[in-house]
Amino acid sequence: MELEVLALFGVYLLGAIPFGWIVGRLRGVDVRRVGSGNIGATNVGRALGLRWGALVLALDATKGFFAVVAMGWLLAGHPAKPRWVALAMVVAVCGHVYSVFLRFSGGKGVATAFGVMLAACPGAALLGSLIYGAMLALTRVSALGSLAGVGGGLLWVWLGATPRPIAIAFSVIAALILVRHKENLRTLGAG
Repeated sequence: MELEVLALFGVYLLGAIPFGWIVGRLRGVDVRRVGSGNIGATNVGRALGLRWGALVLALDATKGFFAVVAMGWLLAGHPAKPRWVALAMVVAVCGHVYSVFLRFSGGKGVATAFGVMLAACPGAALLGSLIYGAMLALTRVSALGSLAGVGGGLLWVWLGATPRPIAIAFSVIAALILVRHKENLRTLGAG
């Protein structure tokens, strides 16, 4: 059990790497002080340009992907592997949202959630990204695309043959993403 807990700590630290903040600082901008104040790819893209936002998106998704893959590899043959992998999914996203490196603040978790789902349930990740893209094209509102994509991913994991621990983990992640978008929802509701 010590190995699993130590691995989860490593997953948290990997998830907590604030790539948006790092890229911003390297470009001379504290992204927490511009635009939405978020460290995620959307705000970085608005503040620094599309290519920097795309880089942050890729880095945030990659850390989520590798966190889950590493946990699965480490626990190969372990009887409780699906539960530990599911826990790693949640911990990686929590690391991004509550980064120890930024005094437990962080992003909204969407790109990191995409990465963990790409590793754990690629179909849900693909469906979510397609819905995100369609909604973004229709509305030009990234938050709506993100939430719609998460909703599509939820449908996939609960209506498909996804292992229950993975479906539960993604449901927890979806709830966290929804909470992190509460300001966006207020703004959209106001008009």
